Amino acid sequence: MTRRIAVGVDGSPESSAAAAWAAREAVRRGAELRLLHAWTPLPDLAVATPDAEAQAEWARSVAEEAGRAVTSGHPGLPVTVDSPSGDAVPELLTAASDADLLVLGSRGHGPLVGFLVGSVGQQVIAESRHPVALVREDDRPELEAGGREIVVGQEGDPEDSRAALEFAFATAAARGATLRVVRAWTLPPLYAYSPASLQLLDDAGGMEPYERKALGEALAPLRERYPEVPVVEHVEIGSAAQVLLASAAAAQLVVVGRRARRSTVGSRIGSVAHAVMHHAPCPVAVVPPA
Repeated sequence: MTRRIAVGVDGSPESSAAAAWAAREAVRRGAELRLLHAWTPLPDLAVATPDAEAQAEWARSVAEEAGRAVTSGHPGLPVTVDSPSGDAVPELLTAASDADLLVLGSRGHGPLVGFLVGSVGQQVIAESRHPVALVREDDRPELEAGGREIVVGQEGDPEDSRAALEFAFATAAARGATLRVVRAWTLPPLYAYSPASLQLLDDAGGMEPYERKALGEALAPLRERYPEVPVVEHVEIGSAAQVLLASAAAAQLVVVGRRARRSTVGSRIGSVAHAVMHHAPCPVAVVPPA
């Protein structure tokens, strides 16, 4: 099976950053790169409206320009460009289904950190069955070679985070990076306001040893499969989103699992993934359950 990374491009600075990030990742993984610009024909309501052929030509030019920018920096990288006519969400989901990873650009949220994820991006992330990465306009490629860690969240039983862990280990192996695996835990309500109960827990070994054991069990098969990946096991009390975001401050990439669920207003993304997507200072990969 051909390894492939797909990128949605639209001519914006953030999509250019996404294409550049995806090209570097494709080179590391030995994958081909597909650049696509999905477009919806404008209705012919005015004299000034370009005809369908002109609109199609403009859409092709957007994808081709992104392709030229990528190949100029990576001459040996296999690159294909495409400009399908149709709604962006289904076209991007189709591209994701035929790729190992879909990459999207995102405008920065605030002056320092985070993302502004539009409705198209949020819907694609919520519905994609394959990993989706978000890259900001001000992405800094030098951080990938600066010794920064890849951070991934782990929760629940080993199976609950298996897909996210597998993606994170594979990415760390391709980059030669250290992987920090974060498991956050909170006190049950019964013990939350009782110092005496907390002391009893400490005397008995406490909850943290249990959490460390659970993390070790989840990591054991992947450590065996990727012995070359240095791993830091990070267990900390606190909310999962807060602990992950604190670790992300010094990371080159954050990987988070997705718990998508449907509601009357469409697909929604779990609170931890949502928080990391909107506030991490580095690229974020959102991985659906296996």
